[in-house]
Amino acid sequence: MARYLAGRLLQLVIVVLLILALTFVIYFVIPPVSPAVLFAGKHPTPQLIEQVKQNLGLDHPIWVQYLLFVKRFVFGDQWGWPGLGSSYVTHSSVKSLIGGRLVITATLACGAALVWVCLGIPMGVLAALRRGRLFDRLSLGLSLFFVSAPVFWLGVMALWLFWYKLGVAPGSGYYPPSQYGFGAWVGHLIMPWIVLALLYAGWYSRMSRASVLDVLREDFIRTARAKGISEWRVVARHVLRASLTPLATMFGMDLAGLLGGTVIVEQVFNLQGMGQFAVESVFSGDLPSVLAVTLIVAIGVTLANVVVDVLYATLDPRVRLGR
Repeated sequence: MARYLAGRLLQLVIVVLLILALTFVIYFVIPPVSPAVLFAGKHPTPQLIEQVKQNLGLDHPIWVQYLLFVKRFVFGDQWGWPGLGSSYVTHSSVKSLIGGRLVITATLACGAALVWVCLGIPMGVLAALRRGRLFDRLSLGLSLFFVSAPVFWLGVMALWLFWYKLGVAPGSGYYPPSQYGFGAWVGHLIMPWIVLALLYAGWYSRMSRASVLDVLREDFIRTARAKGISEWRVVARHVLRASLTPLATMFGMDLAGLLGGTVIVEQVFNLQGMGQFAVESVFSGDLPSVLAVTLIVAIGVTLANVVVDVLYATLDPRVRLGR
């Protein structure tokens, strides 16, 4: 397992370096105008353009610019690690702008992931064990509905019903637990968690149902039943472990994708997260902030892939033992 983990960590380093190279090419090489003009904002002055050139080292050859870019990100800059630079629109470090917003998006993504796993997988497993019965048909119908329903519509309907009409849930906005307490923090996030999770819960319900049905046909399940093992032990010890392994890959990728894909829910529920920050940065012409969001999301997806590989190898030893 240690050798397998070391190999995955080496791949992680290589992929991160490739991400930095590709990002540098997109933001510093491909644009037809000088990067200093783009990074200075929508209304740059000659003095500001010259300042950007000096800060980013744009007066050096292109290979030196790339090395400085990698050095700033890997070892940090004057605002700390990672080196994300400063915004010439807000005149503050990008790291300070992203810090709190990344916490909000990560909280939203992790909470939604917990909801869809606790909701979608059990529903799919029970539907497979009761194939053709009423519960199976109801779960398939609900899964199809939540997969097809637009997220922004679900969010607006949830606010209209549970906040405006019934008054049983708080409205929109983010309430930090350090200022408003744990109850207010959870109360204002419970609807965004559920709305964001319903789409994925529908997918996971259908996938887990199909996976469990495939495993139930395997020979080792018939052998376990022939030995007289109780049905719940067969399901808990054999069916679940074999059937949920493919879902580990989906879970890691979906969770990583939420870091950059929560913009709709953040807009509906007025959560000042990374998605909303990226949209605001694009409209204001704040290219350093857009670059920082790109790097964070790309590296987040890469880290999630490594975690998924390790989790997959833990669940299925054949992965780490195979050549």
